Amino acid sequence: MQLKRIITIAAFAVSGLIITSCSRQVTRVNTDEAIDVSGNWNNTDSRLVAQDLTQNILGAAWLSNHLEQNAGKKPVVIVGMVQNKSHEHIEAETFVKDVEQAFLQTQRVRLVQGGKKREELRAEKADQQSNASVSSMKKFGLENGADYILQGSINSIVDSHKRKKVVYYQVNLELTNIQTNEVVWIGEKKIAKYVKN
Repeated sequence: MQLKRIITIAAFAVSGLIITSCSRQVTRVNTDEAIDVSGNWNNTDSRLVAQDLTQNILGAAWLSNHLEQNAGKKPVVIVGMVQNKSHEHIEAETFVKDVEQAFLQTQRVRLVQGGKKREELRAEKADQQSNASVSSMKKFGLENGADYILQGSINSIVDSHKRKKVVYYQVNLELTNIQTNEVVWIGEKKIAKYVKN
């Protein structure tokens, strides 16, 4: 009887520990608030780097040169591939969307779709050729061709010893004139994070 009571008490104690250790508290926060939990690349890094580099791009000489050479007509830009070459899994598409959003907010360039989204748009146009009324059908060959393509990479270096590490990120972007293949702008943004466990 005594052994049975001890086993019952032990079982309750263990289940109490399990329930306590599994409880989780979730708090909603402002998405603009900078919170570093792991020290890894996060949404704040993506947003700030995109804003900084976009501001840098739009302040460079290529834009005024383009406007001057094209009677004030805004350049058409496509954001191409940004490769993740870092040590982490970074969803580069999130960064690309942050760059595109920063471009659109300024209204200083015109932005066209690229990659898979452009393919989807073309597939929709193809479908409309046989399924939409002639008056509402969108025609092929009327897309805005991009004047420039923005491409780049996200790189990282980790320096660690025991329970300390410094994570260094470098984002490199290049803007290229599609007609001439001339690189008209190169920019980089660096972030360093000191993490102590």
